[in-house]
Amino acid sequence: MITVKIDVLTPCLKDKNTGDIILTEVVRVKRPSVLRKFKSSNGWYVDWEDLLEENEIYALVVEGSVDVQGLVAVRPNYDMRALYINWMCASPDNNALIHEDVRYTGVGGHLFAIASQKSIDYGFDGVMFGFAANKALLSHYLNVFNGEFIGILHPYHFAIDEENSKRILEEYDYEWTDEEI
Repeated sequence: MITVKIDVLTPCLKDKNTGDIILTEVVRVKRPSVLRKFKSSNGWYVDWEDLLEENEIYALVVEGSVDVQGLVAVRPNYDMRALYINWMCASPDNNALIHEDVRYTGVGGHLFAIASQKSIDYGFDGVMFGFAANKALLSHYLNVFNGEFIGILHPYHFAIDEENSKRILEEYDYEWTDEEI
């Protein structure tokens, strides 16, 4: 389920209160012990530890830290020749669907950029698909990213093609690390 709102397209995160630009990194999360604290009961929509067995999980973190600003769980779908986004959400502090006054803007777009890069890494040219959490978010993704409504496997099933995926990647600036936590 994809639960992020694209509040602003920005190369880096922006501190909403100060206007400061916050540099980011992407870290792969492989340890269940790390994911145990990201649970539905504290605003992360799902128990992320449960997603680890079937997905690759990536965290968007503030550069030089493990201060997680958002998580995305993905896996390749070779039959569809696309990356499946199983779950994607901003941290509760950055989630405009939970709090009006978020800490950082730009998290949602960054998470889509991570998925775009992983799709390219798997040889899918950036093609990705997933399920929006609701009709409003589906419309939002179709408008912001020129996504395509699919509606076959889920009422809010959508895809982003290679051209639009590459546009997402062009917008964002972050570092991929070899670190795994």
